[in-house]
Amino acid sequence: MRMIQLKNLLRMLDEKSSIFAAALAKDLRKPNQEALCLEVDYLKNDVRGCINNIGDWTQDNYVEKNILTLLDQTLVHYDPLGVVLIMGAWNYPLQLSLAPLAGAISAGNCVIIKPSELAPETAKAIADLIPQYLDPHCFKVVTGGIPETTELLELRFDYIFFTGSSTVGKIVREAANKHLTPVTLELGGKSPVYICDSADVEKTAKRLVWAKLINLGQTCIAPDYVLCSKAMEQKFISKAQELVKEWYGEDPQKSSNLCRIVNRRNFDRLADILKNTKGTVIGGRMDKDDLFIEPTMITGIDAQDSTMQVELFGPIMPFITVKNKEEAVEFINARDKPLSLYVFTNNKDVSALFKEKTSSGSMVINDAIVHLSVDTLPFGGVGPSGMGSYHGKFTFLTFSHQKSVLVRDFSGFGEMLGASRYPPYSDNKIKTLGFLVKNRKIPGFVKWVPYLSCFLAGGAAAVMYKYMANMYNLDMPDWF
Repeated sequence: MRMIQLKNLLRMLDEKSSIFAAALAKDLRKPNQEALCLEVDYLKNDVRGCINNIGDWTQDNYVEKNILTLLDQTLVHYDPLGVVLIMGAWNYPLQLSLAPLAGAISAGNCVIIKPSELAPETAKAIADLIPQYLDPHCFKVVTGGIPETTELLELRFDYIFFTGSSTVGKIVREAANKHLTPVTLELGGKSPVYICDSADVEKTAKRLVWAKLINLGQTCIAPDYVLCSKAMEQKFISKAQELVKEWYGEDPQKSSNLCRIVNRRNFDRLADILKNTKGTVIGGRMDKDDLFIEPTMITGIDAQDSTMQVELFGPIMPFITVKNKEEAVEFINARDKPLSLYVFTNNKDVSALFKEKTSSGSMVINDAIVHLSVDTLPFGGVGPSGMGSYHGKFTFLTFSHQKSVLVRDFSGFGEMLGASRYPPYSDNKIKTLGFLVKNRKIPGFVKWVPYLSCFLAGGAAAVMYKYMANMYNLDMPDWF
């Protein structure tokens, strides 16, 4: 059943990719390459990973034992949680609605999918196509806005998976608490960048400008602000300006390779940030009717600037100069833990410092965003940037209950091992139990003692049987 649903989901993505790409273009004017590579094909790979590995993921996981349980089976069995709610986000409305779905299916759950109403064309495509490919008794799509979402959150689910803003995430968490429902909250925050003076300026600029401007900056792990020396700031900005002109032309608004801001409310929010900044704005041209803001860099600011108060979620990149790596670490640690952290350096000591002395949901050295392509890495926030994680097997585990199982037989030897637990109690029994359950590293050969004992006992029984048969002239089977 699970494999059938996963294959049907993959078939839907194969057969209807053009429909999804068209919907994404209408919602966000998303370029075809971004729609296919960052949403449709991303999902295909995620589903393929589930199909390729579901057989291994669902196997019981046998775990270490103590001396008292050497003859027993001790394992973790993966149960479905039940009926789960997945709430997608508008910035990657296809990917963020259906990537958790693949893992939820792999774990054996029934799913209610709530795509974002702020990307209505993609939500409609999901609602129209899911019933055509997946079992309608197990998988439902609910569309609508705040009233429908509020009504959904009044229901009791076995798990809620939410991607979106911290503000709405708090509402979801509060609603889940009424039913003691566990949640994953994929939120966001201001993901910082530190550029060391040793970094390759050209490659750093290419990777950061690309990461910042896909989806026009509306990515939860987009580089939010840059920490670097004044010298590096000048070199980076000069190279970034060249790249913007090379990639998007003299007038980026005319480029087919840039998205648009999702709606006027978000446009006005970004416009207010630019209006109130105290820094020097490089770029900043806006067209409200077209929901377009050109790639913008801002220098000469401090931590109190308007650009540093909230997650930007747009094509705006502020720069704050620091004297050294230690000052950068101190600046990052003085703020909420980010969803991602990006460090560009040729110095291993610098990358080690940030890895060991900062806390973030994820970290990438000398690139940005590309870690999402690796499904063997968990993705999720820490602190205000979120809770829980997913991708690949981690999604399967998120939607599974890891049930502890111990299997014991009625053998006399096993009963003898555990006899000290029975009354009447005594000091000697306390010592015996303490020895048997003491947490210790059991040598590898000891783990085979029960099996070796059974083998030897079986061999001894065979020898004894043959001896008795010869002694009493008993008939023996031909195969013995």
